[in-house]
Amino acid sequence: MAFEYLKSLSSGMDKNVILEDLMVAYGEDVWNYAFFLTRQSELSDDITQDVFVRVYERLFSYRGEASVKTWLLTITRNLVRDHWRSAWFRKVMPFGTPLAKGESAPSAETEALNRLVSEEVWLVVLSLPIKLREVLLLHAHHQLTHTEIARLLSISEGTVKSRLYRARVKVGKLMEPTWKQQ
Repeated sequence: MAFEYLKSLSSGMDKNVILEDLMVAYGEDVWNYAFFLTRQSELSDDITQDVFVRVYERLFSYRGEASVKTWLLTITRNLVRDHWRSAWFRKVMPFGTPLAKGESAPSAETEALNRLVSEEVWLVVLSLPIKLREVLLLHAHHQLTHTEIARLLSISEGTVKSRLYRARVKVGKLMEPTWKQQ
């Protein structure tokens, strides 16, 4: 969906309609990116909601310097980083998330089935260092260009290319034993 008109928005346009269009078009990408960074579905839900609240508040200030998707993913990344820097996260999260009253932990069978559902490739990708993992996801899954990734991560295009190459090589090496077994 083309959102070129966002560059020339005026205050007379209905923000609710525009926001709904953005959520339909990019909501899943924003949630997936938040989940990729946090690995927690509830937190990804909260961050996705916060992203679109920010977009709603600042919709008329979109300058069009990057694509709408890059703009949304940048907001997502910044909100995740803000969460990581928060005192609550640093003090509480390392000890795990407590269960709500009356809630039980998933059974061993459920956990085993969930592990089987996860594809081995994603496990390998998630084992990469964050710098390599993030560039690979933005390029392969979100189809961002090297320029857009560089802008989103505030690094040079050469660094993007280097990290992407290193990520691909590392995934290939980690997947090699699996390919030999087949």
